[in-house]
Amino acid sequence: MKIFYAVQATGNGHISRAMELLPYLSNYGTVDIFLSGSNSSLSSELPVLSRSKGLSLFYNHSGALDLKRIAQNLAPIEVYKTAKNLPVEKYDLVINDFEAICAISCRIKNKASVHFGHQASFISPHVPRPENKSTFGEFILKNFARSPINVGLHFQAYDDFILPPVIKSEIWSAQPKEGNYTCVYLPSYSDLEISKYLQQIAGQQFEVFSKEVKAITRRGNCTFIPVAKERFNQSLIHCAGIITNAGFETPAEAMYLNKKLLVIPIGGQYEQKCNAAAMQSLGPAVVNKISPDFSKQVNDWLLEKTPQYNRSFYLPTAAIVDQMMQQATAKILH
Repeated sequence: MKIFYAVQATGNGHISRAMELLPYLSNYGTVDIFLSGSNSSLSSELPVLSRSKGLSLFYNHSGALDLKRIAQNLAPIEVYKTAKNLPVEKYDLVINDFEAICAISCRIKNKASVHFGHQASFISPHVPRPENKSTFGEFILKNFARSPINVGLHFQAYDDFILPPVIKSEIWSAQPKEGNYTCVYLPSYSDLEISKYLQQIAGQQFEVFSKEVKAITRRGNCTFIPVAKERFNQSLIHCAGIITNAGFETPAEAMYLNKKLLVIPIGGQYEQKCNAAAMQSLGPAVVNKISPDFSKQVNDWLLEKTPQYNRSFYLPTAAIVDQMMQQATAKILH
């Protein structure tokens, strides 16, 4: 079987998941990777067939979507040309992880594709949403990578086509310990904004993973570390707790490791507000944004007991890939 796997490269989560899935997906045939996006900070170990600047999301220093920069980087003519030239028709199976160009190409060429990943789960009305639903946010989640076939991933089985989060093998097999520091990964905030508040918390140490530093840099009680997969995994496994955005992969791994978790939805990103709504019933603490009260909020959270998460839904990556392929091929053949 020839498999075309389109991966969204805005941020690191999609790339990280693809790196974990590839060995198991390769058991089903040859896999060609298409990466689309221009602002991930994780070095990709994927065998990339082609790459496009794509449609990328950017953030300002305070964690909100930078709409001006997003608009400046739009290139609709280039996107259409790339989509038209993408050879999706030459493959037996097209898997799309929230990537718009591949979705456009499949519509142009009338090629069935499988939208696989966290965003695909939002096709279901049973997936949690915030009290104030966003019409525009709902439209993006359902249409950015629109496909006739959806296989979603989420924290719980909210619908019959939703599978568990993909947990990296090094996290799955880890023996977690509770160290004397808090791991911090807030890529949508500047180092200055983060340290301004964390340095006010006496007696606490923080390992902050940063896209701004090239080498380990210490500022008071904050150690800034360049983003790197292995180093971050070790920090997550051995930390006392983690502060991160309300994304999907990192919170899922933190809950799998039974770590204390505080999440901050990225301003203007509706998907993260939905994730925060889901996590509020699962145990993690949710802070809407970094504000003047942030130091106190973090200090209060550090004093709380770690919740006991329900991890019965989790499956090894091999089982998730098998179930995804069964769902995908059954619907395509049907």
